[in-house]
Amino acid sequence: MWIYGVSSRTYRKIYGYIGAEFIFSTFTAFLFFFCVFFINQLLLLAEEILAKKVPFLDVARLILYSLPAIVAFSAPFSALVGCLMAVGKFASSNEIIAFKASGIPQIRLFIPIFFLGGIFALLSFAVNDYFLPWGTVNFTKLYRKLLYTHPELELESYSIKNYQDSILTNGPVSSEGIQQILILDKDPDGAKRIISSEKGYLDKSIPGVVQLVLQGVSILSVGGREKERYTYSFAEQMSYNILLKNISISFRGLGPREMSSYDVYKEIQKKLKDVNEKIHEQRRRIQSLRFQYVEEYNAGVREILQTPSAFVRVRENLSRLSQQIEQEKTRSIQDRSLQLYLIEFYKKFSIPAGCIFFIIFAFPTALFTKRSGKVVGFGLGLLVSIFYWGMLVAGQTLGVRTFFSPFLSMWIPNFVILFLGFVSFLVGRHR
Repeated sequence: MWIYGVSSRTYRKIYGYIGAEFIFSTFTAFLFFFCVFFINQLLLLAEEILAKKVPFLDVARLILYSLPAIVAFSAPFSALVGCLMAVGKFASSNEIIAFKASGIPQIRLFIPIFFLGGIFALLSFAVNDYFLPWGTVNFTKLYRKLLYTHPELELESYSIKNYQDSILTNGPVSSEGIQQILILDKDPDGAKRIISSEKGYLDKSIPGVVQLVLQGVSILSVGGREKERYTYSFAEQMSYNILLKNISISFRGLGPREMSSYDVYKEIQKKLKDVNEKIHEQRRRIQSLRFQYVEEYNAGVREILQTPSAFVRVRENLSRLSQQIEQEKTRSIQDRSLQLYLIEFYKKFSIPAGCIFFIIFAFPTALFTKRSGKVVGFGLGLLVSIFYWGMLVAGQTLGVRTFFSPFLSMWIPNFVILFLGFVSFLVGRHR
């Protein structure tokens, strides 16, 4: 079969040739981004975990559970750089001109790259939506297990830790336990309490709680119900509980970033329901105040007709009700946690979709390359990646702090890249 003077078999060969070059360039770019993020993660683990003499096998598992996040971030930028490098190579070696001279339109050259970009977008979404939550859950479980056998992961020697309602200081920390412990907090009666212990260790018998078992305990309580009295007591052993979510960020549960898009969507629906209930309650409150205002107005008119001196008091009551109505009408019903969930929900789709937007930008832009196509494409890709990441961070910050549209916060970077791609296409078309 022939299409526009070129057989379909020839097009298949062209698609295979262009696709192979794009895959090779994308894989090269992926290795670069993967190594950058991986080394960064490795350095963090080396500083926080390897230095604490945690078994190498456990460290390797922690690294394994961190890989989905690295892959999810690397894929879109790899597609961008890969497309710039591949098409830049074709342009600098005059292969694009050769294709045109053979009667092959540029749209035919774009098809295989766009198709592969769509596949990369789906793979990136799968990693971000399934493997990232899996890795986060297992990372947290393993880290929690390591904390009990290596308390120095969170309780460093000669350090001060400030938890929700207490301050903990300690001396040397090792796998054998914690020495010279001092805790400052308040007892149930509100009295300031100082707890000192010769040594202690962590017990994991209670789920969700770090139980610090203290030995050789002295307790001094001052104030409370009787401000001018204090109590001093001793104990051979004492159990002191700290919630896991307070002792480390690793135990604060799954946030929207670590959840699948479906789970995030279900949470959003619950939060939207709560917000809508608050809005309906606000409307009922406003309606009730308006009825009260009408009743107060009618009663006030009758009272003024009977007692003219009551005018001032009636006016003040009506003014007070009017202010309450206006305050209730202007009171904004917002849920910051809902805003965060919406931002992360749209982010789960915007970043993988970035593969497609990057290719729409990269293909016409790379056609301007005259020499050293791969080198120029690689350098330009890094600059665009930094620019895109900056827009993404700025959009997320704007959405969190100002309740800006979550959708626009996460999708404006893609729209900007798409706009730049159309500009490159129009400029190249009129050259």
